[in-house]
Amino acid sequence: MRAEALWKRIDVKGHDAAFLIENGEGHSLTGMTVFEHEGRPACLNYHVELRPDWSTERSRVTGFAAGEQIDIAIERRADGWYLNGEAQGLSHLVDLDYGFTPATNLQQIQRLALAAGKRAELAVAWFDLGSTRLVEHPQIYEKQDELTYDYEGPVFGYKAVLRLAPNGFARIYPDLWEMDLDR
Repeated sequence: MRAEALWKRIDVKGHDAAFLIENGEGHSLTGMTVFEHEGRPACLNYHVELRPDWSTERSRVTGFAAGEQIDIAIERRADGWYLNGEAQGLSHLVDLDYGFTPATNLQQIQRLALAAGKRAELAVAWFDLGSTRLVEHPQIYEKQDELTYDYEGPVFGYKAVLRLAPNGFARIYPDLWEMDLDR
């Protein structure tokens, strides 16, 4: 699988571009997002290594946000998740989701491989700007048809209909992101 996407942010000024490739050990998701954060510029490069079953193995985020340099390394080991080498627990979670990009919903959708009309509840290790720890974030996906999912993030009170592009990335992420280009 190989996929590319470019999104524009709807709630604030910004863009995100992502590139997914299949490699001999799973998949690599690489991207860059530039957006307004707390009234100041943010620029983040992210790279996520995914196993063949689409679960997360490791990730890295570098860049800056609101005048602060960012350099975050996240790894999933047998005994749990690690953020910059510090144990986070959460060993029962297999997915990593970043709050600052629409790109990291792709792996949950691929891994679940739901049939139309089926629903799945799962939790992810979630990280967003300003966080100092990974947190457990429940998510609900219900597949309506090949390119449409009802999505819910109950912790944030977010409910939306995600519309996917044929490449598997979210085309429409209501109130937050809208795809400009996909391949």
